[in-house]
Amino acid sequence: MKALLGAGGRALFGARARLRWLHLILGGALLMPYWLVGTVAVGPLGGAQGMFSSVALQFGAYGIALPIAAATALFPLVRPLSVAAARALCGVPAERFADGAARSRAARLRTSAWYTLHLGLGALVSGASLALPPFAVTLIMLPFFDGLRDMMMLPEALDRPWATALFPLAGTAMLLALAGCAAAAGALLARQAPVLLGPTPSDRLAAAERRATELAERNRLARELHDSVGHALSAVTLQAGAARKVLDSDVEFVREALAAIEETTRRTVGELDSVLGLLRQDDHGASAVTTGPALDTLDGLLSRSGVQVSLTADGDLTAVPAAVSREAYRIVQEGLSNALRHAGASPVTLWIALRGEELEITMENPLPDRAPVVRPGGGRGVRGMSERAALLGGQAQAGPQAGPQTGLGAEPQTGLGAEPRSAVWRLSARLPLAGRR
Repeated sequence: MKALLGAGGRALFGARARLRWLHLILGGALLMPYWLVGTVAVGPLGGAQGMFSSVALQFGAYGIALPIAAATALFPLVRPLSVAAARALCGVPAERFADGAARSRAARLRTSAWYTLHLGLGALVSGASLALPPFAVTLIMLPFFDGLRDMMMLPEALDRPWATALFPLAGTAMLLALAGCAAAAGALLARQAPVLLGPTPSDRLAAAERRATELAERNRLARELHDSVGHALSAVTLQAGAARKVLDSDVEFVREALAAIEETTRRTVGELDSVLGLLRQDDHGASAVTTGPALDTLDGLLSRSGVQVSLTADGDLTAVPAAVSREAYRIVQEGLSNALRHAGASPVTLWIALRGEELEITMENPLPDRAPVVRPGGGRGVRGMSERAALLGGQAQAGPQAGPQTGLGAEPQTGLGAEPRSAVWRLSARLPLAGRR
């Protein structure tokens, strides 16, 4: 019983109930300008009696005020203001509310319904909160002050000792009833808040599109950082390791390795600045224009890659569209990074050719005798290459194959009389020249 009374007290007078009561009083204050407009409309009907002495006229003004409030709530900016108030005072989780202004017709109608409900209930609870407590307190104090009984001018039937003793109970009951009505109205608003101020299907679609756009931008920047910085670190690590092994015996090789490391890091700093520039453009809301190295700088990439690369090019690579050329460069760069990371200084064979309306890339390197060490969180490079190709409407795949090709489009030899071939890691990509990026 004690626990039940405690729960009931919290429901009527707890912190959440008080906040919701405050929210209702805020609604009553917001309705006041509309109610004053209503009094102008119904005021002439009061005649000599006057507007403020007629309860019927006051409720008439209240009835006129609500449609006006509903009409003004159709403005898009009403929803974020209502959400902010409801989120702070109704005790509803923030994720159940919609973000931003109400743009669609359904969202504006829902906001109008909420605004009307909030102001309508708020006006009733506010009026009761102003009028009822003084009267209830007077009833509670009535048995103790004769002057109050004379001022109340009680009817003869109530001006009895037994009736006077009941006045404190009646006053207390009025206060409890007021608290109960306010708690019920606040609970009703809390239940309706996510329904009327929550996201509509169009809001959910817009939020999903925003999340997809943000995710695409994050993935794009992650690919740029992974392919440029990751390749540079792999090349620098291999070159530094090779130089360390011959530090005392081949000084000329060490000089060449250090020069290659210097050139690699210098170019990588420039690419990193380009990626950071994309971040700054996105922060300012500008449309980011992808920049970076392309196939016309491929010779420099191969010369400083740290491995021996045999390149076969077929067709005029300078005629490849800029967007496709940049993505092709990054795919080759990531292929070289994988070769460095997993096969060391093993030679790499690279074919690039224009085939009709597509650019074809094939890269092979021998697989190491031992399986490469799987790094936690690895595998992003192959996935990034696939994403780059998919964004252009093409495809890219990489994995172990039975043996090396003899050129673009060739298939491994199989059947009787075929010589056994060592396993290779093969990267294949097809990029449409009219990429749909």
